[in-house]
Amino acid sequence: MKIIPKHTTKLLLAASIGTLVACGGSTSGNASGETGHFSLAVTDAPIDSATHVVVEFTGVSIKPADGEAIVFEFDEPKSIDLLALQGSASESLLTNEEVPAGQYNWIRLHVNAEHDGVLDSYIELETGNQLELRVPSGSQSGLKLVSGFAVNAGASADFTIDFDLRKSIVLPPGLSGAMLKPALRLVDNTVSGSIAGSVDAELITARCEDPANESGAVYVFSGADASVSDVSGSDNDPLITALVNHDGNEYRYEVGFLAEGDYTLSYTCDARLDDPEAEDDLTFVGTANASVEAGAETELNFTVESEETEEDEETEEGDESSEE
Repeated sequence: MKIIPKHTTKLLLAASIGTLVACGGSTSGNASGETGHFSLAVTDAPIDSATHVVVEFTGVSIKPADGEAIVFEFDEPKSIDLLALQGSASESLLTNEEVPAGQYNWIRLHVNAEHDGVLDSYIELETGNQLELRVPSGSQSGLKLVSGFAVNAGASADFTIDFDLRKSIVLPPGLSGAMLKPALRLVDNTVSGSIAGSVDAELITARCEDPANESGAVYVFSGADASVSDVSGSDNDPLITALVNHDGNEYRYEVGFLAEGDYTLSYTCDARLDDPEAEDDLTFVGTANASVEAGAETELNFTVESEETEEDEETEEGDESSEE
């Protein structure tokens, strides 16, 4: 791998993230000569209508607050099927790279993703058709992050970037290719956990028109008692979604790389109808709260009883409104 501390002119894809500080050690600037270690991986929040979403990565750039960008160029491009990285699965881009300690302004992922007749980055639909993926404006300025992160002296900063494909993939009418408009989350792995559980087969049978071929998805929203909604580009969008899959014994889902805190989860079998650029009327059931602790997995199951309880509460609310 080549490390080049200068601006790169290759196709760039950057994540918009909040301020993140790695745990352990003390932060110091480049002038001190102190260093830390930086690791970066990618994961995916999947979509229903594709079997593969492959992105070809050629490198990573990180920008110190007091210096030029540090560019890590891969010796060979890394072709990663993001759709294979569900739940707590991830694939590494950088591992324990020594970098100057201090504050960093942004991260960029270098990718090959243009409509140029080369299937370096592509999506394969359930029909078997393969479409080129293009990142809008990626070859010019990239998509820069709005804030930064820190690498602490003598410590390891370990992050994962989550590609939310349900929000990212757009199939423009009349175009032969697909657009990748990244909705990315940067997660500090040292303070993240996961939520997983089962979905009753009876609930799937009752809610899904074709249970043999579709089993729905779980939508995750930030905060307890949050309002649930579809993906439409609004402030009420889910933070992340997870497909429900049959593991041979039961229907299960897993949501990985969640920061410590409270979340609202809800199940829907209408996820396939969710257009990320429009407001869709999805039916949600079993809405419930869950808390995440670092390094731990929280279990939350969706049962027929949870659906019935929610319907009873809605009926009571309707009766109260009628009385008023």
